[in-house]
Amino acid sequence: MSPTELKRAATRVLDSLPAEFRRHLHNVVVVVEKRPKRGQLKAMGLDPRDDVLYGLYEGTPLSERSALDPPLLPDKITIFAEPLLRDFPDPTELRKQIRLTVLHEIAHYFGIDEEEIEKLGY
Repeated sequence: MSPTELKRAATRVLDSLPAEFRRHLHNVVVVVEKRPKRGQLKAMGLDPRDDVLYGLYEGTPLSERSALDPPLLPDKITIFAEPLLRDFPDPTELRKQIRLTVLHEIAHYFGIDEEEIEKLGY
């Protein structure tokens, strides 16, 4: 799957969300990068040699925003192609993981922490 196809798959996940969720995502962009940068891994408390990161949400979660805040730059969900393609060579399994990854990162956008996301199965 090419980076363009990965981005298309991630965008389809966003498009499949119920309208009441989609309307909150107007300031979110999805990008595909080859792999996470060392700084991104370290900022997450991950070891670049041992840990895997399929996606990353960067921005200010909705739960931390105020109507009085100045306009923000777009929030960003990054999908990392190399670890996904390496760990999920089967196209069906890859699409499932892209869906899980995007939903996981959207949950962060809505202010849900890692522990709660795991309880939800993402």
